[in-house]
Amino acid sequence: MKIHFRRILCATDLSEFSNQAVLQAIGMAREFDAKLFICHVIDLPMVSMHGAAFVYPDNQIEEMKAGAIAQIRGLVGNTKLSWEPVVESGPVSTTLCRLVTDKHADLAIVSTHGRTGIRRLFLGSVTERLLRTIACPLLVVTPPEKAGTGEPAFKGFGFKQILVGCDFSDDSGNAVSYGFSLAQEFQAAIHLVHVVEPFVYRDTMLPETMETDTINTVREASQKRMEALVPDEARNWCDVHIACESGKPFMALKAYADAHQIDLIVLGVRGHSLVETMLLGSTTDRVIRGVACPVLSVCPL
Repeated sequence: MKIHFRRILCATDLSEFSNQAVLQAIGMAREFDAKLFICHVIDLPMVSMHGAAFVYPDNQIEEMKAGAIAQIRGLVGNTKLSWEPVVESGPVSTTLCRLVTDKHADLAIVSTHGRTGIRRLFLGSVTERLLRTIACPLLVVTPPEKAGTGEPAFKGFGFKQILVGCDFSDDSGNAVSYGFSLAQEFQAAIHLVHVVEPFVYRDTMLPETMETDTINTVREASQKRMEALVPDEARNWCDVHIACESGKPFMALKAYADAHQIDLIVLGVRGHSLVETMLLGSTTDRVIRGVACPVLSVCPL
């Protein structure tokens, strides 16, 4: 399945790091000859007395919008592409989801500041809310400090090593389709990776030797299933690597990405672990919080 992005929406809060998502978006728009919408949402406090109203007067809100548009125009500069600035006020995640629908976007690009700890646990983040509600694939640019250096996260547009996480759910099947399409577009190598969680098989109460045999059998079966996912002729235009790892999925995927210098990870936004997703966050959430490269989350078709 050949993927061609035609309308891309990029959100920025106009911070230095968030603007690096704009650079990714400009690169994607030029690569696919797509229309680009660069969005900024002014998240204003509201008061509710006899109906909701913004704290700021209308003329001040309009000044904020004009200032944001000027900053966005400065980011794009003289770059040759079809684009449009969009500045609105309201709840960030809700507004962005609406704009994706209004603009008929087939790709959204955002950055995440990688908030951790109690505040993230209780409040969540805009990115995590978008993962669960947005109606198109979401490309998340991650914080530069995750690379372990003080260097900027954006080092030039393009992807040469693409990792696709495979848990054989419908969502990961969509991720495989996107992964191969992007590998063809960017002439990149693709890595299909399935993670076997040993603790799942310990619940069978088998003797240790039989447990090892069971895990090895699962690895061999998974290897064959991933081989079957490779499109005909794909090996003629890209290098295909297939691997089965062991451990917690988000940790194993991060370790593989670090070891193989992966510069794009493609994952289904949901998987099999519904209870874990509800209580602790999904594998996709955790990978985004732990890796130093962009992550493309693919929503169900």
